[in-house]
Amino acid sequence: MSDCLQIKSLTNFTNGQDWRLSLLHDDPFDLLIWVTRGQGLLHTDGLRRGVGAHNAILIPHGQVFALDMGRQANGLVAIMPPIHNSWGIEKAHQLRIRDARQIAQLSGFIEAAQREISDDQPFLEAALSAHQRLIEVWVRRQISRPEHSPAKQNASIRLISRFFANMTAPELKGATMAQHAQQLGVTPTHLARASRTATGVTAADHLTARLLHQTQTALIDTKLSAKDIATHLNFGSAAYFTRFVQQHTGQTPTQIRQSG
Repeated sequence: MSDCLQIKSLTNFTNGQDWRLSLLHDDPFDLLIWVTRGQGLLHTDGLRRGVGAHNAILIPHGQVFALDMGRQANGLVAIMPPIHNSWGIEKAHQLRIRDARQIAQLSGFIEAAQREISDDQPFLEAALSAHQRLIEVWVRRQISRPEHSPAKQNASIRLISRFFANMTAPELKGATMAQHAQQLGVTPTHLARASRTATGVTAADHLTARLLHQTQTALIDTKLSAKDIATHLNFGSAAYFTRFVQQHTGQTPTQIRQSG
């Protein structure tokens, strides 16, 4: 099933651990997050945006993002392996849907996929591929509508969009904020100021949030030792890794691993 379309509630998607969405990170699958209730904040592509009910948020695989919806929010997540290579979409899109017919149509596509998964009939993979294609077509149609045309970006947003994209570049793995600024051709002060203008927090804050997500994911989802995780994530030592975890979570690496 990991190679097929999956449908999960927001709670199941995060396993009840809000940080899995609210901290900056990237995902190996295309995600369509369909918010049905609640309000929150989305950070992606150099922007901070408000999120509300009947927002459909497309996050292409490898796109760095964070979504903080709070505990009162409801929604569904379509987890879509990029199997069709038909998107041609490299940027995240937030679609605020107001048309009742379009709301019902997307809800119907997602619920039909849920029933298919639950029924577990023969040719399930082929059926889910078809359901995924229907969801993709719905998204592409919405993106093409005039009301969903992207707003013009100022210089700060363009710079932070490049910064977000660079976070996943292999050659910049473990790079500091100053090193990112150098690669972008700006001073660290300018990068920090532009980030605060575009997203409300500094570039260093974003790097810390992404590193914290990687840290907690490795502790909970793998059996790697803390020392090996520290090495993989470019910490100078296991002791520094432990201090980082405790400073930002109030827990030791062992406590985080046990909580998962």
